[in-house]
Amino acid sequence: MWTIFAFGSAFFAGVTSILAKCGIRKTDSTVATAIRTIMVLLFSWLMVFIVGSQDQISSIGGRTLCFLILSGLCTGASWLCYFKALQLGDVNKVVPIDKSSVVLTILLAFLFLGEPIGLFQGAGALLIGAGTFLMIEKKAAGNTPAQGKSWLLYALGSAIFASLTSILGKVGIAGVESNLGTAIRTAVVLVMAWGMVLVTGKMGAVKEVAGKELVFICISGLATGASWLCYYRALQMGPASVVVPIDKLSILVTIAFSWLVFREKLTARSGWGLAQITAGTLVMLL
Repeated sequence: MWTIFAFGSAFFAGVTSILAKCGIRKTDSTVATAIRTIMVLLFSWLMVFIVGSQDQISSIGGRTLCFLILSGLCTGASWLCYFKALQLGDVNKVVPIDKSSVVLTILLAFLFLGEPIGLFQGAGALLIGAGTFLMIEKKAAGNTPAQGKSWLLYALGSAIFASLTSILGKVGIAGVESNLGTAIRTAVVLVMAWGMVLVTGKMGAVKEVAGKELVFICISGLATGASWLCYYRALQMGPASVVVPIDKLSILVTIAFSWLVFREKLTARSGWGLAQITAGTLVMLL
């Protein structure tokens, strides 16, 4: 059953990237992140009340709450980096780097959760790492040299924080219902995101968001909420070292839609890299 949730997470995550890109053409990425987090929060708490887990809040232990908060902070940092990278670079360049977090997640799961690294997982990690390297272009088409460098740094930051999110999230939901854990983490992300808007002096930009982009931002938030609920349910039921690779198959959904919506084309080098990432992910499932 957890594999179904993992694949559901991959689909919704893939759609999220495209919807978010449509919503940040002119809107500041930090502002967009803060707005869409509201939608994720509403969605996640709705699921809490649907499954009736709100009564468990008082029984959450201090250790569990601490890891949920830390996981939320890492998620917020990952989001801020990811959507800034999306705003500066092409979807089919940013997403592969973000998805490479699976390699670091496997290592962290081995070190801190005691999940073994088998032959297939090791081979898969090498393929994903090699594929990601091939998909990194020296300069994003149409960007200035500064943009070409900055989107890469933000994408790498997103991958690092995403891997930390997975490990901390796995520990944090060990003693709490997955929907409730997701809702608590989202509340932390909301506070962090709006805190960044205030600190960077971008509150005025909130009122300037175009109606069409606002719609895409909100829908991307709902897609993220659906992806999260599936993802953390899968994490609760299955091993992180397998759930995470399945979730990273969202890159196929994203690349397909990036071509359909933005007409972003892969070079031969990038196509070979994507094939290796996909092969590495499938090998891990063995």
